[in-house]
Amino acid sequence: MSRPAETRLLDLWRRLSPLPGGRWLFSRLLGRIVPYSGTVRPQVRELEPGRSVVQMKDRRGVRQHLGSVHAVALCNVGELSSGLAMMAGLPPSVRGIVTKIEIEFLKKARGLLTATSEARAPDDVTGPIDHPVVADIHDEAGDLVARVTVHWRLAPRKPA
Repeated sequence: MSRPAETRLLDLWRRLSPLPGGRWLFSRLLGRIVPYSGTVRPQVRELEPGRSVVQMKDRRGVRQHLGSVHAVALCNVGELSSGLAMMAGLPPSVRGIVTKIEIEFLKKARGLLTATSEARAPDDVTGPIDHPVVADIHDEAGDLVARVTVHWRLAPRKPA
């Protein structure tokens, strides 16, 4: 039986992140694996079971007409941070999929943005359950600019 993609993702991070340029390479590969998320050019800074830190640079390609980072770009980096934390923390017997995303905008987003997410999967998933995971996005000054709540449907993985 092959290992779940979630396990392979964390293994790849653990192999690449200590190497010079390894975090950059991991982030680029992630952008190729998940093409839409790659559009914000995420830079994964930390990844461990149940926790991720992802940065996004403010650049013309993620801005809207008012001169700050577009709402959907913020949602994208928040969902990615949530997904990395959740997937890295799931036991091999559990799978997950996003069913709903909510975002609260608190301040105009400009400059380097950092999305941090902590997710702890329930210990015993015996049937489908809904599980929210929050990703907070801060600017360089440390101000909270947005909070993304990603609702995950967790269920036991079907045997291969």
